[in-house]
Amino acid sequence: MSRSLSARLNLFSTIFALVAGLPLVAIAQQGPPPAAVTVVTLTAGDVTLTAPLPGRVAASSEAEVRPQVNGLIRERLFVEGRPVAKGDPLYQIDAASYEAQKTLAEAQLAQAKALLDSAQRDYDRQQELKSRNVVSQQNLDSAISARDAAQAATKVAEAQVLSTEIDLERTTILAPIAGVAGLSEVSQGALVTSGQATPLTTIRALDPVHVDVTQAAADMLRWRRAGQGTDFADQLGQIVELKLADDTIYEYQGELSAAEPHVKEDTGTIVLRLSFPNPDGFLLPGMYVQVEMPQGVVKNAVLVPQQAVTRNRRGEPMALIVNAENVVEQRALTVLRDHGTDWVVTAGVADGDRVIVVGLQKATPGATVTPQEQGVAEAPAENN
Repeated sequence: MSRSLSARLNLFSTIFALVAGLPLVAIAQQGPPPAAVTVVTLTAGDVTLTAPLPGRVAASSEAEVRPQVNGLIRERLFVEGRPVAKGDPLYQIDAASYEAQKTLAEAQLAQAKALLDSAQRDYDRQQELKSRNVVSQQNLDSAISARDAAQAATKVAEAQVLSTEIDLERTTILAPIAGVAGLSEVSQGALVTSGQATPLTTIRALDPVHVDVTQAAADMLRWRRAGQGTDFADQLGQIVELKLADDTIYEYQGELSAAEPHVKEDTGTIVLRLSFPNPDGFLLPGMYVQVEMPQGVVKNAVLVPQQAVTRNRRGEPMALIVNAENVVEQRALTVLRDHGTDWVVTAGVADGDRVIVVGLQKATPGATVTPQEQGVAEAPAENN
């Protein structure tokens, strides 16, 4: 019985080998295929470092409109919240009393001119008589004095006419700058006085606008003293981006227009003034924003995706690289700082290295892998 059972087992083994064939043996000898990983090919270059600085939008110019003469507001001549041009009429003050003052000044000027004409004729007559030795020198001197006094009185009258004309013109209050007029603080019939504390309205120029941001003086010193091949912000051209309160980026770029050469003693900060175009009036004074302010340039740095960087037990940043033979290598990195979704790396990787971003748990140093570039779709298999 034992020989019969052994023969049957040998027969079954032979049949199984014939059915399965030799490929199973080959697969067993080859082992599992290399793990598939996703890589990103790194590129070295100059990286501009930025820092978010909080700030507020301010009008590029602002004028508070106040009356320069006393009187009652007869009419408001502008639409609140709408643009006005320089010289546009804003308010009309009752001008009746100023018209009367101008008429009086003109009459006084005419009287002064008449007295001047009389004094001039008397001087001419005395001059003629003196040439014939008919009158004394005293009479001529008196005529000269009268003529000069009449000339001075005429100039005073002319100045008075000019003053009344200025006051009359000021009864129409004009826009001192071009911009957008705010709400009116007075209504028709209100009594206003020259140079009053409360402005009638405020005009703000909104294109361009200023953004005043504060930067810690300690940060500026750190960047200026930092080595590692950095260039400082004052060598960058000062092109900046603006982030709005809803975390969106403003469509227009701005530039640094001024920097306060003074550190505030209470806060230890420096005020930087930036200028942004605002053709659509999208930015309004008082709006909170953040500015991505350039701080320096790192030469020949590499941007490594943050998802590709891990840390060892000592907290050191590490990355897995796929070499030319598709073998995994582990590299220690020198990370300067973050840059969006990447790390700015100055040592450990180089231009052209392929860093693993997906499949880190399947890749171990020394193992062979099948790399696939991120964002590149695999070619479809051909049908035989």
